[in-house]
Amino acid sequence: MGIDIIIKIAGIGLLTAVVGQVLKQSGKEEIATLATLAGIVIVLFMVLDLVGNLFDTIKQMFSL
Repeated sequence: MGIDIIIKIAGIGLLTAVVGQVLKQSGKEEIATLATLAGIVIVLFMVLDLVGNLFDTIKQMFSL
């Protein structure tokens, strides 16, 4: 689980930035905003999953 999650998040960020710039250049600012928002939501769900796993691990360590 080490660096692969960082690479996934960076890849999603790069892809979102490229799609956003292409859509803005073609005059579709609203869709570019939605694409950026979708990228943020995807990364947020990934991070929330990691935080949930962290809490489960802490719970197991302290036998709570």
